[in-house]
Amino acid sequence: MKVILVVVASLDGKTTKWNLPGVDDLSSKEDQEYFYETLNKNKLIIMGRKTFEHAKPDIYKDPKKLRVVITKNPKKYRKLEVAGRLKFTDKQPKQILADLEKQNYKQALLISGSEINTLFFKEKLVDEVWITIEPKIFGTGNGLTAGQNLNVKLKLINSGKLNDNGTLLLKYKVL
Repeated sequence: MKVILVVVASLDGKTTKWNLPGVDDLSSKEDQEYFYETLNKNKLIIMGRKTFEHAKPDIYKDPKKLRVVITKNPKKYRKLEVAGRLKFTDKQPKQILADLEKQNYKQALLISGSEINTLFFKEKLVDEVWITIEPKIFGTGNGLTAGQNLNVKLKLINSGKLNDNGTLLLKYKVL
C-alpha cells in the first residue's frame, strides 16, 4: 500500500506553533484549500489520537472515507466508532496497513503528528512526503518526527508556490 505523509511546517520545521494543538496558527488559506482537496480525493486517512481530537468536529463529514485513528487506548473510543468510517486501533503500523490491504485499500494519507510519523518512518512505510512550507518561524513547537534517529532520504518529485507570500508545496519520494 502506498502511504503519503501530508504535513504543513514552518520554515524552521515546526508542525505546530509553540505548544498549541493543531495547525490553525500555521496553515495558510491556500494550504488549507490544498489539504482539503487532497483529503477529498482519498478514501483512507490514518491519524493519531491527538490529530483526531483536534479534528473531531469535522471527522464524520464524508461517509465515503475510512479514518483510522492510532491510539494506545482504543477501548476509550469504541462508542465513537462508525463501521466503514471511523476506527480506533492500537496495532503497529505494519499490521494496520496489512489489515487495510485485505480490504482492498491501495493508498493511505498519513496526517499525523511527530510520534505516529516516526513510527511509520522507522518501519519504512512512508512512500511519499507532501509538505507545505509556510513562511513563518516559531522557534518552538512540534517537529515532523519525534526525536529519534532516522535516516530517510528523499527525492523531490514536484514543487509549487501556493501564494504570493511564498508558501511552498514540495512533494518528495522516499528513496
